[in-house]
Order: sequence, then structure tokens, then C-alpha cells
Amino acid sequence: MLYNIRGENIEVTDALRDYVEKKVGKLERYFDTPPRTDVHVNLKVYNDKKQKVEVTVPMPHLLLRAEETHNDMYAAIDLVIDKLERQIRKHKTKVNRKARQEGATKFEFADAPFVNAPVAEEEEIKIYRTKRFNLKPMNVEEAVLQMDMLGHNFFVFKEAETGDTNVVYRRKDGQYGVIEPE
Repeated sequence: MLYNIRGENIEVTDALRDYVEKKVGKLERYFDTPPRTDVHVNLKVYNDKKQKVEVTVPMPHLLLRAEETHNDMYAAIDLVIDKLERQIRKHKTKVNRKARQEGATKFEFADAPFVNAPVAEEEEIKIYRTKRFNLKPMNVEEAVLQMDMLGHNFFVFKEAETGDTNVVYRRKDGQYGVIEPE
């Protein structure tokens, strides 16, 4: 893995860089061959002394991403690594379950470059409620207003001009974002 470590309002010291590389490097044990990818790490310090760590590991069939805010940078790094490990285990469990269901001849492990070791079975996902509704054509501003009226953090709508299904959402910083299909 190649590391791209950036700091905002913080100098990335050699000790901090070594700690990040050591911790993120532990993720390699989950793979047969370490992924040849860039690991993007952003370290931020805010005025209220909160420190934020964002780690993104883009891979061909999987995007690992986690962020964590804490008073201590090293603790935030540890928490982010824990989140990434949970994501890998969850994805690996899903891949193994799919392989068992479809049979090993049908499912290629090339899509899943993980070490072929047993994984503890995680709790099965349960859907407790299903909602159905018509997607009304609207623009992004209307969708944001609709989302705010409902008191939700996201809203699914049909873009009036393109007819595509989009999602508008409220970010942690209070701003809004839109997810559009490619």
C-alpha cells in the first residue's frame, strides 16, 4: 500500500506518519496479497481541540472508508482502524456467505482478495420496515425542503431535468450533499 498522509492545521510529524503507516499496515493481514492501492489519510485539528482522522482505501471491488473525531489524534487513528477492520470482516462474511450459497464453482474469489480463513458469523441483517412511495420529479432545492419538512437526514427523489433517481442528504457539518448516478 502506498500512503498519502495529509494534515490540515497540523504538521504530520515522522512519529505520526509512522504510527498511521503501522496501524493501517495491519489491515494487510486480511488480504492474500496486499492491495496495490493508495491509502488516503487526512488528519485535521479543529479550533475546539477536536482531532479528526479520515482514511480511504480505494480498491477495485471495494471502497473502505472511515472517519473518527476524538480529543487525541492517536486514539482517533485507533478508532478508525477498528472501523475499517469491521468493514473488512463484514464484507468478507458477505462474500463467504455468497460463495456457500452459490457454490464455489459459480463464485470466483478473484472479486474477493481476502485471506481464505474462517470468519465469525455476524448477525444477519434484519429489515424491520419497508416504505413505498412514488418518486415525484423535483429539483434539488425542493428535495432539500422536503427532507427538512420531514425531519429526515436524507431524501430520495427523481431529478426533474434528467429523470434520474438522486439522493439528497445532510452532512455531519450541517451542509447538504447530493448523490447522483453515473
